[in-house]
Amino acid sequence: MSRTVHCAKLDIDAEGLDFAPWPGQLGQRIYAEISKPAWQQWLAHQTMLINEYRLNPLDPKARQFLSGEMEKFLFGGEVKPPEGYVAPGSES
Repeated sequence: MSRTVHCAKLDIDAEGLDFAPWPGQLGQRIYAEISKPAWQQWLAHQTMLINEYRLNPLDPKARQFLSGEMEKFLFGGEVKPPEGYVAPGSES
């Protein structure tokens, strides 16, 4: 049975996540306040960050960086793409 949350990212009522996707208080906050569609947006953004910055998700420094970016992305902070990043399909 799915549950509904008022998504802090999208400002809509939508289906909530099935479990906390991150450890600790941040994971619990994401579980309580972020919808599945918003989480999918974060996963796409996270993939771009990992690729552009060539991050190793197992490296503690990379995980700390991603955690900070996740919080900004999901809960309203300044989110900037990496310098020189060109979104796929926007090259002319």
